Amino acid sequence: MSEKKFEYERVPYLVVFDDTSAYRDTYGGVTESVVLESYLLRPKDVPSDTVIIFMHPIGGGAYLPMSNALPRAGHHVIYCNSRYRGVDSALIMEKVVQDLGACVKDAKERLGYEKVILAGWSGGGALSLYYQQQAQHATVTATPAGEPPDLTQLDLPAADGMMLLAAHVSRHGTLTEWMDPSILDENDPEKRDPELDLYNPNNPNQAPYTEEFVTRYRAAQIDRNRRITAWVKDQLADLRGRGEPLMERGFVVHGTMADPRWLDLTQDPNDRKPGCYLGDPRIVNMGPVGLARFTTLRSWLSQWSYDDANGDGPRCAADLEVPTLVIGNSADNACTPSHTQRLFDAVGHPDKTMHTIAGATHYYSGREQIPYLKQAVTTITDWLGERSWTGV
Repeated sequence: MSEKKFEYERVPYLVVFDDTSAYRDTYGGVTESVVLESYLLRPKDVPSDTVIIFMHPIGGGAYLPMSNALPRAGHHVIYCNSRYRGVDSALIMEKVVQDLGACVKDAKERLGYEKVILAGWSGGGALSLYYQQQAQHATVTATPAGEPPDLTQLDLPAADGMMLLAAHVSRHGTLTEWMDPSILDENDPEKRDPELDLYNPNNPNQAPYTEEFVTRYRAAQIDRNRRITAWVKDQLADLRGRGEPLMERGFVVHGTMADPRWLDLTQDPNDRKPGCYLGDPRIVNMGPVGLARFTTLRSWLSQWSYDDANGDGPRCAADLEVPTLVIGNSADNACTPSHTQRLFDAVGHPDKTMHTIAGATHYYSGREQIPYLKQAVTTITDWLGERSWTGV
């Protein structure tokens, strides 16, 4: 494909299907239906039988640099929001897989695309991998809470190719690596182990951290995740034991943005700048937009539990039966190199390719990132073209 820039149109549309859930975990709209707000980004006068589909568990990427640069390069793109657009407090990953299946099916049957390439950007990476694994050979019959949907009973059309773009290994894996293990009491976040508190100036462990400290810290993060999971399971068992199988509980998880990599650039090194992609990590750690800050019992098990969540990127990638492109960004402070490498190493299909865009940040945001965004789009275009998937 040439480097010509195409004019493109943004066509908003809806994907609608019946909601047969026993209880509602989203608010607003027609409660008997799932309504997925979607956008078709289509270059003008450029036909194609291939479409690139983005979906992130909580959406919001229809106007990001990458999703708009691709149609300018001549590609047909769909950005489909899940039912949990913008709010993941009650998110069930199995339902998001169902949402992505509805979008893929609609793209093929109604919009007429013959080939579908999944673009798993950031947290959409593990989602896309989980979807493709189940679309190829469905095995998941219930959520980790033991409830519908049964993915083996859904019509999940498999995609033809996979792209993992600045992708995390999983939501539960990422949360665990970002959790603040110094919190000793979930009901009182002020009760802390001072030797595990990254943001305590009196902590004797300061960056650059020793290998011994990081090993202890990582183990404590997993332990905290498992303590919360054990409490969640006890709560569900208690509710069900009282004859309330549909009853839920919401709860707050404090301190979920405390990754040593944000303070110590020798950890999982790349070209990133110190700090968290959401701002000052010390503030974000206890702020309202931290990962998993507000959640429910069932949602914790499905998207955040270290041992129970099904949407595990590397585990799902091992089952891939389609060509896969993995792109990492060398200045990314949200998705560091170990995640990119773990995903690439795990891909089970022999046709797999990895590229690192030197200097690129997570979002490619800002004028100085334009050359890196262009390089990433060229990499994608070349990869698609080599497989005759451009349709241009």
